[in-house]
Amino acid sequence: MLAVIGSILPLALGIAISPIPIIAAILMLLSPKARGTSVGFLIGWLLGILVTVSVFTLLSSILPERSTDTSEPIKGTIQLVLAVLLLLLAVKQWRSRPHGDEEPALPKWMQAIDSMTAGKGLGLGFLLSALNPKNLLLGIAAGVAIGAGGLNVGSASAVIIIFTVLAGCTVAIPVIAYLVAAEKMAGPLEKLRVWLVHNNATVMSLLLLVIGVVMISKGLDSF
Repeated sequence: MLAVIGSILPLALGIAISPIPIIAAILMLLSPKARGTSVGFLIGWLLGILVTVSVFTLLSSILPERSTDTSEPIKGTIQLVLAVLLLLLAVKQWRSRPHGDEEPALPKWMQAIDSMTAGKGLGLGFLLSALNPKNLLLGIAAGVAIGAGGLNVGSASAVIIIFTVLAGCTVAIPVIAYLVAAEKMAGPLEKLRVWLVHNNATVMSLLLLVIGVVMISKGLDSF
């Protein structure tokens, strides 16, 4: 179980350090309907991660178990394909980074955050965590690692929960902090938002590069 947890930690980090959902959460916390919208977004974000990893854990659990003298070509191939896709995303992110004083382009849906309800916030959180290409690839990789880890149902469920908590903590922390001390959080949240907006592409490209290289190593080790 500990070995499986160790293998999914970089993947959870890859989802956790996702500037766009953190920026979205901060914008919600600075909006007129801060409490309801941000809580809905957090629930949707965690639910999307949980569903994605659970589904691919179940699917990957049918892969042949590894014995001491056999390889896992199917698992290795999946990991290598996912690694290549992550590296391509890293290149795309790097090429889209702003240069000099150029203002980074943000998704148009962020302009509608002020008018969002809690239900729409929940739906947005789910879509960003479950269907975003980068998060989906990382969720698939985590599911493959957990499902092929030879864990029983209880242990696999515990690992999925640990992954979900770690992957969702960067959205959960500002939301919870705001609910506890709203007046004190406005200034720090705005400063964090500005930094994330200007460094989104650079942070994600470097992170995806590191995770992609790690997954290539794991994939090759499965042959």
